Amino acid sequence: MNGSQIADSGMLEPEDVRILRALQIDPRISFATVATVLGLSELTVARRYRRMVRAGTIRVIGVVDPGALGQSRWMVRLRCRPGSATAMAESLAQREDVSWVALSAAGAEVTFAVRSRSREQRDDLLGHRLPRAAAVLDLQASAILRQFVGGRGHYWAALTGALTAEQETALGAAGTPFTERPAVQRQPHRLSDQDTKLLAALAVDGRASFVDLGAAADLTPGRASRRLQALVAGGVVHVDVEITPEALGFRTRANLWLRVHPSKIKAVGRATAEMPEVGFAAAVTGPHNLHAVVQCRDLDHLFEFSTGRLGGLPGVETMEVSPVLRQLKQAGTRVDGDRLATPG
Repeated sequence: MNGSQIADSGMLEPEDVRILRALQIDPRISFATVATVLGLSELTVARRYRRMVRAGTIRVIGVVDPGALGQSRWMVRLRCRPGSATAMAESLAQREDVSWVALSAAGAEVTFAVRSRSREQRDDLLGHRLPRAAAVLDLQASAILRQFVGGRGHYWAALTGALTAEQETALGAAGTPFTERPAVQRQPHRLSDQDTKLLAALAVDGRASFVDLGAAADLTPGRASRRLQALVAGGVVHVDVEITPEALGFRTRANLWLRVHPSKIKAVGRATAEMPEVGFAAAVTGPHNLHAVVQCRDLDHLFEFSTGRLGGLPGVETMEVSPVLRQLKQAGTRVDGDRLATPG
């Protein structure tokens, strides 16, 4: 589904789709630049953007990579007693160290991503609290070994065709970002108090001005700009455009758990990362050694994708497809139905 088809569906107007594409190319681009390239007024761009934010269609936020700080990340699957999974998922979604929460298996399973600031924190949650919880029947925790794609890779294909080639070039498009990186950097970054404050402000509004970022971090606007550039260049943070997939006509999300021949994991992971349906893919420990989160238009699209393009890759031996019943949190943002929750 290209940009014009999305607009024709009535979910978003054509101007909205073009603005979304521009922001995916550069999340912090000025409204004035977007207006010039798209042939709109700056006021129109700003008004439409703010309307989409209020509607819960889009959020631009700064997302910190835990691996850049030396923190391990885990994908966890909880099989829960009947009727208890929703409460468990809601509780996990409130935790600051949990960044992604979904209900699947007809509401009987909770899948979530957690980062461990220390071994003690990890052991407390995964080794003590959850195994002892009365609602939990089974727990499977897989450490992320290598991330192949995530963040700004989301839904690029859904917006393909929204802009002309000339507009894409003018905005700085250079193709779909490929973000393969180790799960944990060998030489982790150390954040100053000012860095922490700057990142906290960016997590609330990824488009916050350097004046506002500087005020939050006790820095001048110039120093805030230079510090943010350094943090982005070092892989500590990226500015992510979060979009509700329903607004783009993608209504079927699923967790895919693949068993891949060990010699083919890198090749399959890299090929998976280039597929537009894939928003996240990583090599993990455990019985399934590759995990992916995919977004499709419907179940038929999911079937064709999983059995054809992905399932047909050399090295893929088995695949478990687990449709998401309800998303509660994505990339640190709470989800309320088909709306992204706004902070405050």
